[in-house]
Amino acid sequence: MITIFFATSTGKTEDIAQRLASFLDCPTQTCDVDTLSSAQGFCRADALICCVPTWNTGADSFRSGTAWDSHVESISDLNLTGKPVAILGLGDSSSYSDYFCDAMEELHSAFRKSGARLVGSVPVEGYTFHASKSVINGRFCGLPIDEDSEPDLTDDRLRGWAEQLKREMLDLLT
Repeated sequence: MITIFFATSTGKTEDIAQRLASFLDCPTQTCDVDTLSSAQGFCRADALICCVPTWNTGADSFRSGTAWDSHVESISDLNLTGKPVAILGLGDSSSYSDYFCDAMEELHSAFRKSGARLVGSVPVEGYTFHASKSVINGRFCGLPIDEDSEPDLTDDRLRGWAEQLKREMLDLLT
């Protein structure tokens, strides 16, 4: 089963997590990171999709401004060797073009250090932004979503990513 973890300040990230779950068409559950007493809660999932907003633009750490910031440093210490993990980030490419979806990279780095198998990178083509720490080797390290400036693209991006994740994750779970 895939667990979609999210943390939100405004409700947008939770909404995106629910919408993504509807597109996955496989056993999925959602979990608010606020309900986790420790990062150990991530170990109980078979596969993880982590939905994170970027609030603290320009910061070097704790960029999400949500409950993710309480767990991000502990994630690196977990043993998630081989566990499939995908990251989805929300950001505003118009107002915060220099920090677009930066919090994705922070989670990506933490899960990589834990030994997780990171999946779900997407091309930067089709996005309008100036800079993002979440671009690694010329690709976004997860799926960026811009509900502020490009909400009309969200469902198509979620649908396409859901299909990609089913190919990349479900093979690892069987």
